[in-house]
Amino acid sequence: MARLSDDLASQGVRVLVALDDERDLVRHVVRHAPDCIIFDFLEPTDALFQVIDALRATAWLPFVVLVQRSSVADIERAVAAGIHVFVVDGYAPSRWSGLIQLAYARWRHEQSVKQSLDELAQRLEDRKSVERAKGILMQARQLTDDAAFEMLRTVSMHANQRLGRVAEQIIHSARFAEAVNRAGQLRMLSQRMVKLYLLQLAGVQVARSQVILLESVQRADENLHLLSKKLAPPATPEDLAPVLQIWSRLRADLLDAPKVERVFSLNTLAENLLTEADHLTESLKARGAVGSLQVLNVAGRQRMLSQRFSKYVLLHLLGADRPELDVLNQQHEARDTFQANLAYLRAAPLLTPEIREDLDRADQAWRQMLQGVSGARTTSGPALKERIDRLASASENLLEVFERLSVSYERSLDMLLG
Repeated sequence: MARLSDDLASQGVRVLVALDDERDLVRHVVRHAPDCIIFDFLEPTDALFQVIDALRATAWLPFVVLVQRSSVADIERAVAAGIHVFVVDGYAPSRWSGLIQLAYARWRHEQSVKQSLDELAQRLEDRKSVERAKGILMQARQLTDDAAFEMLRTVSMHANQRLGRVAEQIIHSARFAEAVNRAGQLRMLSQRMVKLYLLQLAGVQVARSQVILLESVQRADENLHLLSKKLAPPATPEDLAPVLQIWSRLRADLLDAPKVERVFSLNTLAENLLTEADHLTESLKARGAVGSLQVLNVAGRQRMLSQRFSKYVLLHLLGADRPELDVLNQQHEARDTFQANLAYLRAAPLLTPEIREDLDRADQAWRQMLQGVSGARTTSGPALKERIDRLASASENLLEVFERLSVSYERSLDMLLG
C-alpha cells in the first residue's frame, strides 16, 4: 500500500487516505469526499464487490481495481459491478495518469447513460400521468381529449413546470379531493340516517324515508369500501378502524324496525360516528396539503349541518328532550355554524358562476327550512305532521343543493390544480 501511495504521488495524484481494511471505507469516503477510489487486492473477493455495491449506493465515483491474479469470471463480475478500470498483474507508475483518465471517461459515460435512462423513464411516467390527468379533467370539466391536453399544456407554461409535474398535481389533488368528499359524506350520513329513522317514528314520509335510509346505508358501505381500497393510500387501516367499528353497530340498529326506546342509543352511535368521520376527514385534508381542500371540507360540512339541524328539530318536536341530548342548544349551534359557513363559502376563492348559483339556491332552501321550523313547537296533531313533512322535504332539498356544490368544488379547476 505504501509503494502504491508513493507511485501515485510521483504522478501528481494526491492520496487523501490509505486503508488496509475495506470495511471502514464507506465512512472515510463520506468524510473525505474523494474524486476517485483505487483498490489494491491480491485477487477479487466477495468483500471487494460488496463494498463497491455499498459505495455505489452512497457515492457514485470512478473505481480503479488492481489485482495480482484474476479469472474470466472475476472480470465479468467486475464489469457487472461497475468497476471502471480493472488492472491484472501489476502496473507501471507512468500509466497512472492514463488509467485515472480512463476511469473518469468511463464514469462520465456511465453518468450520461444513466441520465438518459432516467430521462426516458421520467418521460414514460409523465406520459402515463398526463393520460390519467386528462381523464380526470375530461370527466370533471366535460372536456374533449384535445381540450384537456391543451388545458394541461397552458397550465404547464404559466406555472413554468413540466407537463408531467402538473399532471401529477392534478392526480394528487383529485385523489385527496375525492377522499375528503367521501369521508365528509359519512359525517352527513350519520345525521341523515337518524333523521330518517325519526321520520318513520313520526309517521311522516314513511315509505320514502325507508327507501332513502336503505340507500344511505348502502352509500356509507360504498364510501368505506372506496376509502379502504380504491382511494388508498389516503385512508389507512388505522384511519378507518374507529369508523368501521362504530358503523358496524349503527348499521345493524338502523336496519331493524324503528323503536322509540332505541332513539337515544341510536343517536349516541351516530354522534360517535360523526366524531370519528370528522377526524378522518380532517386527517385526509391535512395529508393532502392542498389549500383548496378546506373549501371542499366546509361545503361537505354544510351537508352534515343541514341534516343535523333537521334531526335536532325532529327530536324536539317528537318530545325526545332528554337532558343528555341538549336538543335546543345543539339545534341552535348547527343553525349558527351553517349560516357562518354560508358566508365563508361566498367569500372563498373557488366561486365559479355555477357555484355562485348553487349558493343562491342553498340560501333560499335554508330560509325555507327555517320558516318551516318557526312556530312548529306550538303545533300539534295533523298540523304538526304537516310541519314535519315540510321540514323533511326542505331538508332533502337543501342536502341536494350541497351535494351538487360539493361535486362542483371537487371538480373545479382550482381544486384540481391544488
